[in-house]
Amino acid sequence: QVQLVESGGGLVQAGGSLRLSCAASVLTFDVYAMGWFRQAPGKEREFVAAATWRGANTLYADSVKGRFTCSRDNAKETVYLQMNSLKPEDTAVYYCAARLGSSSYYYTVWPHWGQGTQVTVSS
Repeated sequence: QVQLVESGGGLVQAGGSLRLSCAASVLTFDVYAMGWFRQAPGKEREFVAAATWRGANTLYADSVKGRFTCSRDNAKETVYLQMNSLKPEDTAVYYCAARLGSSSYYYTVWPHWGQGTQVTVSS
């Protein structure tokens, strides 16, 4: 059974930074791709970033490239999302996700999800 627990959300002013963490409980963490998605009110869940197993490859949505960094610590079974230069449009509930094998931009193929953490960026 896979359990994911996010933390680190909060309220920040535009231009500020936050770091989200996702602690995973899995038998073999390093074979899972770990991803971050977000969902704003009234909008569909969207891909933010993902790190493939062992962190060999990292994917980013165009909207966050250069501002967000996804990293993972396999020894701690934790994945991070460092968010810099935050904008009001980054406001959303951020979800951690896990899947065996490769990453994907499509949230429908990720079977394991955390409960989400709210990020609010004020202008």
